[in-house]
Amino acid sequence: MPSNDVRILAQAAVPTAAAGAVAAVVSAVVAGGKGAIGALVATVVVILFMGIGLYVLQRTAKSLPHLFQAMGLMLYAAQILLLFIFVALFRDTTLFHPKAFALTLLGTTLVWIAAQTRAHMKAKILYVEPESTTSGKPGNPGHSS
Repeated sequence: MPSNDVRILAQAAVPTAAAGAVAAVVSAVVAGGKGAIGALVATVVVILFMGIGLYVLQRTAKSLPHLFQAMGLMLYAAQILLLFIFVALFRDTTLFHPKAFALTLLGTTLVWIAAQTRAHMKAKILYVEPESTTSGKPGNPGHSS
């Protein structure tokens, strides 16, 4: 992964992890230990899903740039759908508090999207690759008179 992609990943993952830690503390106070576990599991799920999605999107941008926008929209729709499926699957679990899990999943997803958007806006990504000055072109082919 190029350094710019790693920087964007870090700028999205760190605020998401911080929001997950805050959610875990709040969930522990409100719902006890199972609430904290639910919040931590939700945070890990969001970071994994969104991180993998960012990786796939960056690879698509490099190999198939003409599909980048469509792939991005499809990827976000698929991620949100998968997160809803996770909430539905763990609705009746006894491993952790389901409401803490669902609320943390929603909150950390929103934090990830906001942080990733901010990271992309702050990144200085070239739209066009500049040509090399030593590409073998003649110097100044103007008139010699």
